[in-house]
Amino acid sequence: MSVLDTAFVDTELSKKTSIFGLHLWVVIGIVVGAVIVLIPSNLFASLPRAAGAAARALPEIQIDMGKVEHRVVFSDRGASSGESRATSGAETGSFGDENVIGEGGYGIVYYGMLADNTKVAIKNLLNNRGQAEKEFKVEVEAIGRVRHKNLVRLLGYCVEGAYRMLVYEYIDNGNLDHLAYLHEGLEPKVVHRDIKSSNILLDRNWHPKLSDFGLAKLLNSERSYVTTRVMGTFGYVAPEYACTGMLNEKSDIYSFGILIMEIITGRAPVDYSRPPGEVNLIDWLKMMVGNRKSEEVVDPKLPERPASKALKRVILVALRCVDPDAQKRPKMGHVIHMLESEDLLSRDERRIARDSSSSLREEPSASRLEQQTKQ
Repeated sequence: MSVLDTAFVDTELSKKTSIFGLHLWVVIGIVVGAVIVLIPSNLFASLPRAAGAAARALPEIQIDMGKVEHRVVFSDRGASSGESRATSGAETGSFGDENVIGEGGYGIVYYGMLADNTKVAIKNLLNNRGQAEKEFKVEVEAIGRVRHKNLVRLLGYCVEGAYRMLVYEYIDNGNLDHLAYLHEGLEPKVVHRDIKSSNILLDRNWHPKLSDFGLAKLLNSERSYVTTRVMGTFGYVAPEYACTGMLNEKSDIYSFGILIMEIITGRAPVDYSRPPGEVNLIDWLKMMVGNRKSEEVVDPKLPERPASKALKRVILVALRCVDPDAQKRPKMGHVIHMLESEDLLSRDERRIARDSSSSLREEPSASRLEQQTKQ
């Protein structure tokens, strides 16, 4: 069922807000959701500190893959010691096409159920043969302990030979496109690596949650980046990450900027069905802003057009997030400040915007848009 078709969403998400003069369904993903980046670092303070604490009795799930059964151990704290045991067994069709509920660059997601009738989403990871079992377990166990109301819980995992699986809580209402929520604020930092509209889900109470959190990377405070195999969704991946494999939180900022553009324009990051000059969303948006046509980029499906200044400000924030120079992209806390503020940019912000636009001759967007915003 598409949550966008329900009467509830049509009514509630069309209400006006005081932020940007936009409707709730447009800005909720940008403003309210972005608060996720301020998740307090003391989330980890609640984790069990006794290394030798006795394990509680844990439920089990049988995951069938071909002729191999995998037992995944779960904890009420999230991903725990993911013991895996291969035994003989017949194929049950658990991973049949009829149970597919999602698919992306990381793998295929299947619907499943625990012995206690708890619904789960099982992600069978693809192209994961290069990651050692120990490394996989360490990262998944650390990330599985993170708790936040807007994060899909990682319940467990499975490791068997080259196979890697992640088991999440099942979110009833599927994904709601064009809502964006981000990470940050944890120690160690967690870089999501796959921020995109289809990773925003709604639970039965219509609470938005960021999914695929178990595929994130940990970034210790001693390092400004981590080198890893490039993973993500085409069109959302930051250029420096795609070219070098060097990942940090600014890579997610880039993806978040793409999401803002997607929300405002209703266009995909890359759409080969469009004319040559409109295939790439960033290039097209820069061209439109440079030609003083920012009013024409708004999604025609929006029930009401946003105020001109509000629109230009949101576009400016998006363009700053996708600056080709990762160091010039704002931190997420600053992004929230810019989106929530009704004032024009400060002098320092205008200077940064000019510097950002001057990095590319074909990118007059940021500084010119700021001038237009004053008009």
